[in-house]
Amino acid sequence: MNITAFEYNDNIIVVDCGIAFPEDEMLGIDLVIPDVTYLKDNVDKVKGIVLTHGHEDHIGALPYVLRDVNVPVYGTKLTLGLVENKLREHNLLKSVKRKCITPGQTITLGSFKVEFIRTNHSIADAVALAITTPAGVVIHSGDFKVDYTPIHGEPINLQRFAELGRKGVLLFMADSTNVERKGYTMSESTVGESLDDIFLDSEGKRIIVATFASNVDRVQQIVWAAQHFNRKVVVEGRSMVNVVKTAMELGYLKMPENTMIGVEEINRYKDGQLVIITTGSQGEAMAALSRMASSNHRKIEIKAGDRIIFSSKPIPGNEKTVSRVIDDLYRKGAEVICEDTHVSGHAMQEELKLLHTLVKPKYFIPVHGEYRHLKKHAELACKMGMKEDDVFILTSGDVLELDKSGGQITGRVPAEQILVDGLGVGDVGNIVLRDRQKLSQDGLLIVVVTLQKQTGQILCGPDIISRGFVYVRESEDLMLEARNVVKNALEQCHKKRITDWSKIKGVVRDALRDYLWAKTKRSPMILPIIMEV
Repeated sequence: MNITAFEYNDNIIVVDCGIAFPEDEMLGIDLVIPDVTYLKDNVDKVKGIVLTHGHEDHIGALPYVLRDVNVPVYGTKLTLGLVENKLREHNLLKSVKRKCITPGQTITLGSFKVEFIRTNHSIADAVALAITTPAGVVIHSGDFKVDYTPIHGEPINLQRFAELGRKGVLLFMADSTNVERKGYTMSESTVGESLDDIFLDSEGKRIIVATFASNVDRVQQIVWAAQHFNRKVVVEGRSMVNVVKTAMELGYLKMPENTMIGVEEINRYKDGQLVIITTGSQGEAMAALSRMASSNHRKIEIKAGDRIIFSSKPIPGNEKTVSRVIDDLYRKGAEVICEDTHVSGHAMQEELKLLHTLVKPKYFIPVHGEYRHLKKHAELACKMGMKEDDVFILTSGDVLELDKSGGQITGRVPAEQILVDGLGVGDVGNIVLRDRQKLSQDGLLIVVVTLQKQTGQILCGPDIISRGFVYVRESEDLMLEARNVVKNALEQCHKKRITDWSKIKGVVRDALRDYLWAKTKRSPMILPIIMEV
């Protein structure tokens, strides 16, 4: 959920606008978007949104944010192509201005000049930003690594970083994701060699490769291997189909003629003539590979002898779901390959040291990663000669004021997580989540009773409906006694002349909760419903 605002006087520019994916306790939530209250309150100051690359955690929230903060969007060709897919789905394509930028180009947005510097990442067209302000130059690395043999485009423009470093950089903000890993990140091109070895060893077998849909360079290498070994390519999974289509249209993916076929044509070819490129490398329940593994895919069924390649590493937190999918694949007789088919898209320690040496900033902010990564990157910067007082570790919402004489955190802006559930944006908050968690853990009891309006006497009930608490047919004694507890509570209210519905419901809820806890050591959600006649 990357999003950063830079402000000088009455000018604001925004770098990236991403989503986060829901954590386990966010039951039913589809995705998480940033709180842009500050931008909405200052919309007249916002000059534009500048994008570093096309991954979901950097562009995914744009359709939601642009509804309230409709400003021009600037990005490279592939990045904007992926953004336009999202805007089209949300009927925003005509109303949002977009400006395609090439690496090396500089644009002016109010008080800011933004230069796009070519970098390498696990998606093509990634850039760093050199933001020239009246206070000094800010360099934002975006997600990056140093790749001297990239699949698409040219290597990272280290020369430009060095030139900016010589002129003087006020602030450096750099990717911290791989700061704990020593050495250098392997080139993306090394994956192609591993794929060739696997394809060579898979004669007569069907190959299924699961990877991130946005990793166009990885898809390209799979396509090249398929071409070399005379295999047809099938692309499966909604996001994979969309990205491949966009990348082919924009020239970032070269698909040899007559190589790609539709999923409905699979049965016309032998297993040894097919490669299926699919989503689901992170074990997502609705992704194509997960549905194949659980026999829920309508057109592709896993069979003995299939070779499944996981061309990605599990994102922290996804290990269990990935393991579950792998187990299901093995049960069907498939062979699963997870090693040597993936390289990271993020810089490791030596690459980070290289950029720090070239940029030589006055101040530094580690970005992108968990808090431990930011802390480790701050320590690395200090080892490179920076003073501790010149390194700032920020949390979401912090306001850092900076000039050549010094910097300090001076306040906070709203930075809550906005939860998206279906078409609802922000209508599910902590209270609703807490209710969902309670329902998932202990279930629900609904108590229905009909009272006479004038006297308060019980005319019907109480009836108790259980959902997710106990199986009623096997707990008849418990439910019968629970009814008696509710009846006694209602009679006590009648004797004390309590007629307020909310108070009656409170008495019923407390009495039933105490009884159920004593009997079961469980505390279901209790929902009393009172009707008067």
